[in-house]
Amino acid sequence: MISDAARDALQQWLAAQKNLRGASKNTIDAYSRDVGGFLEFMTSHRGEQQGLLPLAHVDISDMRSWMASVRGRGVGSRSLARKLSAVKSFYRWLSEKERFDPSAVLSAKTPRFNAKMPRPLSPEDAIDVIDALEVNSENAWTALRDQAVVTLLYGCGLRISEALGITGECIPLGDTLRIRGKGGKERIVPVIKPACEAVSAYVDLCPFDMGNNDPVFRGARGGPLSPRIVQKSVSQVRLRLGLPATATPHAMRHSFATHLLGAGGDLRTIQELLGHASLTSTQKYTAVDTRRLMEVYNQTHPKA
Repeated sequence: MISDAARDALQQWLAAQKNLRGASKNTIDAYSRDVGGFLEFMTSHRGEQQGLLPLAHVDISDMRSWMASVRGRGVGSRSLARKLSAVKSFYRWLSEKERFDPSAVLSAKTPRFNAKMPRPLSPEDAIDVIDALEVNSENAWTALRDQAVVTLLYGCGLRISEALGITGECIPLGDTLRIRGKGGKERIVPVIKPACEAVSAYVDLCPFDMGNNDPVFRGARGGPLSPRIVQKSVSQVRLRLGLPATATPHAMRHSFATHLLGAGGDLRTIQELLGHASLTSTQKYTAVDTRRLMEVYNQTHPKA
């Protein structure tokens, strides 16, 4: 059981992350679980509720015990690193508020892990997925809906949450689209003709009214479309086409970036189109493109 003081502090920190830093709902939910789990562990570990004063005296031994406990539940290095990052962020905020030294918590070493490389589809497979979605549902309007969403992911490099966040005021789509991405940051993305046509075809058959503030993409009963429905549709198509498990909706966004880079796009432009805050996030696509290039080289060079 977390103490009232610790729970209040957690809620204040979460509110600050949302209001001042523009963290998304998914990020806030993850922070709440991660830091809440840490506070619950400390209560159990120390045998008493952890108010703000005891929390200020968490030492490196406590941190090691918590990390070992998380590991013991089968949590991998990547997820543990995310949890530790959330706890450190909370402690930076709490230490400034309560005026204590957070060094013991902040000095906890982040576990090493190999960064996952994006796994894009080939241009041919990406197009096959989009084409197959048109006949993947018994209802014509839901099939066109899923096809329109995935076309936006591949054609404009949108995150699935960004595509599903488009409202009626954007219809009909023009040459560009204003997107609100992570952290509430806005960016302008060009909209290719096939994406405009896919969305238009869906809107024409959608049985629900579409006001300026209403979501464009709807579920079967008219509510906002869940990402899980799109993920399920792509999974069905993936199995039918014999594509690997990495062929997901998010892989379409990866494919957008990788194919642009392969066609000569520069990293800074791709960074802007993807809405990455840091160029480091975009640079991983250079490794993907280099890897693909070396595979072709080794398969085709006469001396290879």
